[in-house]
Amino acid sequence: MTAINELKNEMISWRHYIHAHPETAFKEIHTTQFIIEKLQSFGITELYTDFSPTGVVGLIKGNRKGRFIALRADIDALDIVEENSFDYCSTIHGKMHACGHDGHTAILLGVAKYLNLFRDFSGTVAVIFQPAEENEGGARVMVENGLFERFPIEAIYGLHNQPNMALNHFYINHGAIMASFDVFEIKITGTGSHAAAPHLGKDSILIATHIVSTLQSIVSRNTDPLSALVVSVTQVHSGDTWNVLPQKAVIRGTVRAFSPQLQDMAESRIKEIAIGIATIFEAKAEVNYQRRYPVTINHSNQADIAIRAATHIVGTNKVVIDTKPSMGAEDFAFMLQKIPGVYVWLGAGNGANLHHPTYNFNDEILITGAKYFIEIVKQELS
Repeated sequence: MTAINELKNEMISWRHYIHAHPETAFKEIHTTQFIIEKLQSFGITELYTDFSPTGVVGLIKGNRKGRFIALRADIDALDIVEENSFDYCSTIHGKMHACGHDGHTAILLGVAKYLNLFRDFSGTVAVIFQPAEENEGGARVMVENGLFERFPIEAIYGLHNQPNMALNHFYINHGAIMASFDVFEIKITGTGSHAAAPHLGKDSILIATHIVSTLQSIVSRNTDPLSALVVSVTQVHSGDTWNVLPQKAVIRGTVRAFSPQLQDMAESRIKEIAIGIATIFEAKAEVNYQRRYPVTINHSNQADIAIRAATHIVGTNKVVIDTKPSMGAEDFAFMLQKIPGVYVWLGAGNGANLHHPTYNFNDEILITGAKYFIEIVKQELS
């Protein structure tokens, strides 16, 4: 794979450009155009943009007929103010590539260029540049808009960089690798009153604090200690001034689990706790519970293929098999619900964690990621 090594500087330049121009979910218009222009410059002309508002799918055909597989990269940024100081920092205040999707995109662009130059494989590779991984389910949108009906893709492969995991090590799991992602919102309506006369009102803040505290019992008292569940309150909003007990309060949070049964239980208990406590205080609570992303579950056969590919690239000592899954979530799960595939982590070495304002993708793993994807193609389409 000498040729892919020669693309390193080009991949770094693409990554830095994308990092400097971050765009968030379904607003990746400039990013999508950049990707399209690069793919066209490589000679890849079979491009499709009708599966989501942004993003693009390119098809690369080998010089022999064969199977049909896909490689996926996410392209969106986050609503974070960057705190780095290098010369390719975000040029859009409040937007930042704080999860490494700039790196994932550069990896897949490098792979696309290589595969188009060296078409010595049997079949077709779809390179999927997917928008809106962060919170908005871009993968779900592409699936719902007929991605896998249009193309007979038989297997799909994705990867994600992981800071503070060993540099250029692969972490691969058979089965669940990332949790489901649910969100909830609790709207509390009490009775406002003067802060000096609390007995004349129904204090929404007091009710909210009781609810927040009691929600923690879902994990500690309703969940088998050997099961994994996270219930996190991430927002509490109420009140505008010093001397008024507010009539309304809002609580928001997230639930992470590895089974639908735990999701069902958590949803039921959140509603029971919120409504029950509000009722005790003679107030009202409304609960909106949304299931955003399902569990990311790797398929065993594709996990084995990924292990072989990663081992070929970095050696046995740098491939961690059946690694401990994460309570984080990934909308790649929607794709894995439809067709077989695998999602792996690529260690990026020491650095700021994902979603931190000083995070920066480690360019040293660009070539490793690209070689892995290319080896996947060789394993699947040889």
